[in-house]
Amino acid sequence: MGKPLVGVIANTYKMENRFPMHGSGSKTLRAVADVTSAMPLMFAACPQTSEIATLLETVDGIVLTGGRANVHPRHYGEEATEKHEPFDESRDEVALMLVTACVERGIPLLGLCRGFQEMNVAFGGTLHPEIRELPGRMNHRMQRLPNGEMHPDPDVLFAEKHDVHLTPGGVFAKIFGAETVFVNSLHGQGIIKCGERIIVEGVAEDDTIEAIRIEGAPGFALGVQWHAEYNPQTNAVNGALFRAFGKAVEDYAAQR
Repeated sequence: MGKPLVGVIANTYKMENRFPMHGSGSKTLRAVADVTSAMPLMFAACPQTSEIATLLETVDGIVLTGGRANVHPRHYGEEATEKHEPFDESRDEVALMLVTACVERGIPLLGLCRGFQEMNVAFGGTLHPEIRELPGRMNHRMQRLPNGEMHPDPDVLFAEKHDVHLTPGGVFAKIFGAETVFVNSLHGQGIIKCGERIIVEGVAEDDTIEAIRIEGAPGFALGVQWHAEYNPQTNAVNGALFRAFGKAVEDYAAQR
């Protein structure tokens, strides 16, 4: 018998600002391959290309990855501004449908950063385009050089930045074996209003929502605001999350 398959959503972008492409970060693909013992299967974030029913008949789990683009605010009833940009509306269409379809079918679902935000929006929640502008909030964006350019060292970009306080006895506290974890932070948007069935189980020191689950989901349906795909092979927190997801994937594959 072959390995379970985990679908990893791609992001759309243009190579050389000309050629439409689909792609996903290699860190996410390696996280699935190395930690869950499943085979990652990247699929296009395009409703004309990826037929959701066929996809979900094929895979044993779904990872909604992070990405440079943000969920378009029209999906939560707001007007778009420059602060909301950039967008990947093709991915929006696929991801938002996937969230509810996975939950309905009990297919293991893991949302990371943008994927975490997609889970909230799919159930009617809202996002703020710049969490750091709210009173009392820290800057959750990636570290930059004094000239404003992205820091060139990935280990600096993805270094742990703040604590996340978890619900005692909750799903995440059980996965991590702790009520506080130290995580990275590379996001501008964040959850303001939680969608229906969104249960908050982790918040940062400034009360920014960092970990959620879907109430009543028959299968694994968890999302985190941080980039857990970064070095789960050696990072205890990220590794524990991917192992828990991998166990759910194995169980789902076995029952199929």
